[in-house]
Amino acid sequence: MPLWLREHSWRQSGSAVFLSLPVRGVRVTAANIFCTERYLKVSVPPFLFEAVLYAPIDETNSTAKIGNGIVFFTLYKKEVAMWESLTVANVNKEELQHLRENAVLRAHEKAKEETEAKKVTKQEHKKYALEATMKLEEAERKRIEGLKEQERQKVTKELELWRSQQNDVEKQKRVQSEGELHEEGEQLKEKKREKINKTRISNEEISKTKLTKGRGSYSIFSEDLKEEQLPAPRSAGTIKINFTSRVFPTALRESRVAEEEEWLQKQAEARRIISANLSELEDLKEEEKNPDWLKDKGNKMFATGNYLAAVNAYNLAVRLNNKLPLLYLNRAACHLKLRNLHKAIEDSSKALELLTPPVPDNENARVKAYVRRGTAFCQLELYAEGLQDYEAALKIDPKNKTIEKDAEKIRHTIQGTVQSS
Repeated sequence: MPLWLREHSWRQSGSAVFLSLPVRGVRVTAANIFCTERYLKVSVPPFLFEAVLYAPIDETNSTAKIGNGIVFFTLYKKEVAMWESLTVANVNKEELQHLRENAVLRAHEKAKEETEAKKVTKQEHKKYALEATMKLEEAERKRIEGLKEQERQKVTKELELWRSQQNDVEKQKRVQSEGELHEEGEQLKEKKREKINKTRISNEEISKTKLTKGRGSYSIFSEDLKEEQLPAPRSAGTIKINFTSRVFPTALRESRVAEEEEWLQKQAEARRIISANLSELEDLKEEEKNPDWLKDKGNKMFATGNYLAAVNAYNLAVRLNNKLPLLYLNRAACHLKLRNLHKAIEDSSKALELLTPPVPDNENARVKAYVRRGTAFCQLELYAEGLQDYEAALKIDPKNKTIEKDAEKIRHTIQGTVQSS
């Protein structure tokens, strides 16, 4: 049976009621107080205080202060008036039960309304956050496009300047060559003129000899008197040449026919795959159809810790171009973070297949592929396979101390497993 708290004091003004309720020896919290516009209850086991108020109050703005064994209520009246008493007199059990039920029902409705209001507010906040994120991404995209446009204009100006410089150089060379040709032509004319003069002088001397020696002497010098004739210039002509149409810009070589046919088949297969996926890619923007743009998007998602979104970006990029090893390599890193260890092994292996032949330019990528696959093997407790991949990475980059330490830890783990077995 609860102990009813009969000791309390109250006073009022035209707009508020001040109630002081002593609860010494017990600890009171806000959960022990229940208040509606006509009903007030304080339940602190073993004590209980219950009051049906004289007139309605504003339960939203009313307050309760707890301290020093006293609960002090400030109850604001809905209508400015003086109460005759704190509670309603002569309330029977049925009316009291009815008031209790109405108070509880009203409290439940109010809690439900507050929950709905919080839910709506939360949805609005999420919507606002989403819109803000989209605006930031749009601003970032516009900034990147602006930088690209500035870079394009800069390169265009540099190209135009280079072309003008080349035109000036070509013009100077043309003028210089024309001057040299003019000088050579003048020299040739001068030589021809000298030759003609020499021939004329020789003819005059021969004519004088003929006059002195008579007509019979002409046949002796007839061959020497023939004027040296220059050959006639060659006649101009046009030779038509027809080449077999080819996809490649180089000439056809029998040794490269098989390689060229294989390349053409791969291109046709890639175009067929892209054409088959066109219906699914119609809703994408132009930049979203670019594997490099999708790779950069996935890298940003990975940096922010959104690994699932990064995997989706890499998946779409792989569908557009399945020959880029970095797509598989980055997706393997995401799978490691998501504990999709078998998928991480598959993507690392695919990246190693595409990173052939091994050259200095792809050393860093091959090291990452071996390390990520080795990490996945070790997390699956396949330490022997993981150690093989770490050793392969050390062969490529023997100065990497981090990989060397990890490989040593795996060796110790394998030795401990063998000893325990």
